[in-house]
Amino acid sequence: MKIYAHRGSSGTHPENTLAAFLDAAKLPIHGIELDVHMTKDGELVVIHDEKIDRTSNGKGFVQDMTLAELRNYDFGSWFSFKFKGEVIPTLYEVLEIYLETTHHLNIELKSDVINYPGMTEKVLDLIGNLNLDNRVVISSFNLDAIRTVKELAPHIETAALFMKPLNNPLDYVRAIPTDALHIKARAALRPSMREVYSEGIIVRVFTINTFKYLSALKEIGVDAIFTDYPEKLYEYMADR
Repeated sequence: MKIYAHRGSSGTHPENTLAAFLDAAKLPIHGIELDVHMTKDGELVVIHDEKIDRTSNGKGFVQDMTLAELRNYDFGSWFSFKFKGEVIPTLYEVLEIYLETTHHLNIELKSDVINYPGMTEKVLDLIGNLNLDNRVVISSFNLDAIRTVKELAPHIETAALFMKPLNNPLDYVRAIPTDALHIKARAALRPSMREVYSEGIIVRVFTINTFKYLSALKEIGVDAIFTDYPEKLYEYMADR
């Protein structure tokens, strides 16, 4: 079962910062996961929330600020003083770290709350320019964004995100359509998921930070997990 560093090594570093991604890039794990929003001036930035309040010393919506304005804020000190001065990274800056590695890159489009016109197209353009088409999966809770990716770049892998369990998951996969499902552990363990695994559809589970579900998830056929502690879980699984 593969391991993805959720927002980089976010259990030991401030999430979605260059520090977190540089640490994850050194690990022998399968991939990393990151979140993308768009600024007022159309720049793609890596941050989870629509607002910067939780992970910086500033306040406000990403969409209401330019990249230059966002770069005035500290995105590291909230986690630890030793990360003081971390700035919000652009998607290009994060992807650049992985150009010389073999990590699989999960780019989550955070357009399910705020609609960012043109963001999906910009992400696809950047992926193409960096020749990363075969190393990415584009995921989102926004199923329209998933459909747009499939229309514009059918060769790129997509994954639909769901917080709640699905009654007929295979029907959802086919109707969207999508290549993979990213769901919670309890949803992955439901009997209704059996036909999804039997069809060979990729299922990745978030966010696993303890050893509790690992054996069960591996046994039923889950392809990968997302974790805030990639090094710890990798070492645990490598010993088994």
